Amino acid sequence: MDRWETLVRSHVDGARELRRPILINTLPSFYSNLIQALTPAYPRDDATSHTTAAAAHGGERARMTNFGAEQVIHEYQLFREALGEVSSAHRLALSPADWTVIERSINTAIREAVREFTSIHEDLRHKMAAALSHDMRTPLAVIANGAQLIGVADDLAQAKRLGEKIAANATRLETMVGEVLDALTTHCGERLPLHLSRFDMRELILLVQREFADRYPAALEVAAINVEGWWCRDTMRRALENLVANAIKYGDGGPIRIELSESHGNILLTVHNIGNPLSEEQRGRIFDYLRRERQVQAQAGWGIGLPFVKRAAESHGGSVAVDSSAQTGTTFLIDVPVDCRPYVDGSERAGSWEAPTAPPPAAAADVAGLHRLLE
Repeated sequence: MDRWETLVRSHVDGARELRRPILINTLPSFYSNLIQALTPAYPRDDATSHTTAAAAHGGERARMTNFGAEQVIHEYQLFREALGEVSSAHRLALSPADWTVIERSINTAIREAVREFTSIHEDLRHKMAAALSHDMRTPLAVIANGAQLIGVADDLAQAKRLGEKIAANATRLETMVGEVLDALTTHCGERLPLHLSRFDMRELILLVQREFADRYPAALEVAAINVEGWWCRDTMRRALENLVANAIKYGDGGPIRIELSESHGNILLTVHNIGNPLSEEQRGRIFDYLRRERQVQAQAGWGIGLPFVKRAAESHGGSVAVDSSAQTGTTFLIDVPVDCRPYVDGSERAGSWEAPTAPPPAAAADVAGLHRLLE
């Protein structure tokens, strides 16, 4: 990951100014999934199987950076280059079959990331078109009608009043255009209002665990390190509660596991349950609001809980993904910076970065060596 970061900052337009948590994004999860896909007998065909991590990566690039689709493609190509360089430097014996999995994983990740990237921008264009056709219609009508009435006005005072009304609506229209341009040049996603404070995320997880302990007879396990950071406590608590409630509802009475880890300035908060896996179609739309879904789909009961989780993660400058298969169960992953203050106040495109240190040496020349490189 350090080598990839160096390559991206050197070769991808707009990457050098990004802070590390935003630049790293969901790539560690992709890397971990790739290692699983290369591990014999592990139930993952490639790094994109059963997961929306690549789509989350593309979505975050659309919302949090000035990248275009070309930059998204380029950074995955550089990931392939970095993997080859580091593997060669550590004399890891990757077979042709291993490289087939790696190539397929990266190519599929590119398609999924770019698809989500373009989808978000397309959604923004639809919203802007709606604003232009609806909100701007009224001031335009006032301006047009006022201009016609001035032509038939009986006296100067009436024409002056009409002129003032035209000027006021022209100013209103100018403000609307500015808002549209701001939306096009800043963030594509609507953010939640956040009140940030410093606290230990593990303590919040234990609080939620106690909250559900009396209501859920099966095991509610926690594997979390202590991580102090800056987040909105109420928003993160509500997001975690929604994930746990969803896991209870669809976990078939099995154990639920909450995990918390920290890497590259980000925390990864996961909630895992067993039960029926999500289909590919469900994984693609599970974070969408259901008010436009067909009734048969709405009966699934996703409501607004998971869409809120998505907005909570994105409002903190991060993203959310889901990984689901019959063999491994269903895991929801929230990936946000440890310190969200720079990303909440709108300055996430600015800031400095520190040159990464060299990756640690690997002892074995086999696929298992990638596990050590991941650390």
